Amino acid sequence: MAALTKLRKPSGTAVDGLEEAVAQALWDLEQNSAELKADLKALQFATAKEIDVSGGRKVVVIFVPCPLLLSFHKIQTRLVRELEKKFSGKQVVIIAQRKIISREKKGRRQHKQKRPHSRSLTAVHEAILDDLVFPTEIVGKRTRYRTDGSRL
Repeated sequence: MAALTKLRKPSGTAVDGLEEAVAQALWDLEQNSAELKADLKALQFATAKEIDVSGGRKVVVIFVPCPLLLSFHKIQTRLVRELEKKFSGKQVVIIAQRKIISREKKGRRQHKQKRPHSRSLTAVHEAILDDLVFPTEIVGKRTRYRTDGSRL
């Protein structure tokens, strides 16, 4: 049960088996790994999901709170390597848990404050893409168009 301190979920929300396994793996790494112990002490995650990708492979996606993402980035390469050993045959990806706020409709004011750009759909999708490829950076993007002018 001490491993569940690594999981930050709202009270009353059920914990599934994968989240419990990730929490236990992080707890074990904190207890056994001397190089990761100090860095893992303050880190928690929000949720974990298993996703099927092409080729019949599985990916474990660990969602972390946005303020803790930079702390995870400091140790991400070592942490992902250790977690992939524990979850054999599965890739591990760490992504920040972000919120998308919808646009205001014309003639109807939904929000009391102006929506920050970091909560827009485009900004959240670009940030998720940056999280997916973290140790590297995206230097160029291309928008492809059909011959009729519509986007692909």
